[in-house]
Amino acid sequence: MSRISSLRQLQENLAAMESAIRWLQRSLGICTAIGVKPDYAPEEYDAFETLTSRYARAIDLIIRKLLRSIDLVEFEEPGTLIDTVNRAEKRSLIDSAAELRSLTDLRNEIAHDYIKAELMHTFARTLQYAPRVIALADRIRSYSRKNLTAG
Repeated sequence: MSRISSLRQLQENLAAMESAIRWLQRSLGICTAIGVKPDYAPEEYDAFETLTSRYARAIDLIIRKLLRSIDLVEFEEPGTLIDTVNRAEKRSLIDSAAELRSLTDLRNEIAHDYIKAELMHTFARTLQYAPRVIALADRIRSYSRKNLTAG
């Protein structure tokens, strides 16, 4: 893939991230106002389901597309996901691979939780972690503008 097509792909992925983050922020605001509680009205439950879904989509987009796009623009071999995460840490996009793992673990939890008691825990963690995903997006945006002339 040429640098020009890599930059174009990065720009598309950055635009997708911006959209995903805007929707995540909207859901976060709604669910923060609802708060964590033992039971939810159907509309509140729907709001949290939307928040968790948007969280999962945002983290997938960032990890699976955006970080790999940055690698390609910087002429890095795509490699494994671990390679991509390690390079993100070297670029100071994340504080540590463990941090990104915790964000991803919540995404996996969202995909597999079906027990009501566990869902309440997942909702609480999503409220806690969503701002970290938003901050990660801010770091990626800044890095891309500063270093890749793509944002």
